[in-house]
Amino acid sequence: MTTAPDRITLAPGLDISRVLTGLWQVADIERVSGEIDPDTGAGWLAAYAEQGFDTFDMADHYGSAEIIAGRFLAGGGASGAKVFTKWCPTPGPMTADVVRRGVEERLERLGRPCVDLLQFHWWSFEHPAWLDALHEMARLREDGLIGEIGVTNFDAAHAALALADGIPLLTNQVSFSLVDRRAAGALSALSGKTGLRLLAYGTLCGGFLSEKWLGQPEPATIPDWSKMKYKRFIDTAGGWEAFQGILRAASGIAAKHGVSVSNVATRWVLEHPAVAGVIVGARLGEAMHTGDNLKLFSFALDAEDHARLDAAFAATQAIPGDCGDEYRRPPFLTASGDLSHHLGTLPRAFDPAPVPHRDGATRVLSGSEWEDIAGYCRAQKIGDRILVSGTTATAGTSRMVAPGDAGAQTTFVIDKILAALAALGANAEDVIRTRIYITDEADVQAISEAHGRVFGAIKPANTLVVVAGLIGGYNVEIEAEALVRA
Repeated sequence: MTTAPDRITLAPGLDISRVLTGLWQVADIERVSGEIDPDTGAGWLAAYAEQGFDTFDMADHYGSAEIIAGRFLAGGGASGAKVFTKWCPTPGPMTADVVRRGVEERLERLGRPCVDLLQFHWWSFEHPAWLDALHEMARLREDGLIGEIGVTNFDAAHAALALADGIPLLTNQVSFSLVDRRAAGALSALSGKTGLRLLAYGTLCGGFLSEKWLGQPEPATIPDWSKMKYKRFIDTAGGWEAFQGILRAASGIAAKHGVSVSNVATRWVLEHPAVAGVIVGARLGEAMHTGDNLKLFSFALDAEDHARLDAAFAATQAIPGDCGDEYRRPPFLTASGDLSHHLGTLPRAFDPAPVPHRDGATRVLSGSEWEDIAGYCRAQKIGDRILVSGTTATAGTSRMVAPGDAGAQTTFVIDKILAALAALGANAEDVIRTRIYITDEADVQAISEAHGRVFGAIKPANTLVVVAGLIGGYNVEIEAEALVRA
């Protein structure tokens, strides 16, 4: 029997357990029973650390989890214990002061001068301040307030954009399970190219991936918020019978190795080369399950096991989109099931204004210095028609984003175009034409893939032209036209 979980070194001085103890359920416990006494909670964390599970994952909105972890560390903690937390600000201007306050609040709650890994979450990439925030975090890393930088629920395109723009990203925390296998695609490929490591959550689908649900009828009601969320994943992946096929395959493998279904489900994720660790939720003060989790390191899946699981996967449907899309676009695979009302309340990147000389027309400016110098707007709406000017990967007034990386620049440009459309009451589905100007034919594939991620199903009319050069040394420039639907 393994006596301690395997460990991995993510960065110099950042040696962690490959099974991280997730504290998201602290908020749920406190919602029912009131705030946990910090000393009591610290004792519970110490019990996990004594078993080798000494890496803890939390967030600014996980109740008093940061305070409990801080008390644990203040009491001596365990030698080598590591604390990861998340900062999830509301989209808006990410100035140096805003970012520093967000980071310092994490440090105050943890009682530490530096956080081992600070993970950043952003709701809508159409608001470009997410990149500003990460650059400010990189500066605070240089100042010693942050050990390493991670992100949560980033798709491959935006993780790649951040890396191409010079952000020293170490990790991306995403959903990954036998049911939700999106992370095995583009994100794993990015990991192989860049070294970005994945921290996987949801590996047990809120507890559905266990013997308890094998052969059971589909539940009619679900009182647990976590299970409400992952039941939506199960439904989207093909429904209860397809899910039972995965459970049957995992059960056969579990019997073969003398472990649990949950062990098999977690081991499958853990063996992916891109995955640094899996996050297993803890209900503090209740059963720890550390003994069962240690079995993860007593076996490995062989070719026969993978073939058995692959056969079960063939009867399911892929979860649509890329990692993190469940928070940003339909189908919203969250506990509430629909975040459109939430996303609609987020501040727009740009504010529309009337066009003085044209009654009923509106326009937006993005802040580029050339809009004033040359006298043009980012986009203008006349009637139901919206025209978007040629747009480059420019942040703020003049900074080039992701120099030399055409695919990353295209991702940023399309986000900027979508932000302009949103300000004028339109979205990607309203786009009827795009025109793309590039400087190097070798970039066609990367640019086309970035365009296809957004417009693959919409398929507007499109023209792509290779030109001798673009002002400012950009790799790509895109303009668009949209027709707002009634």
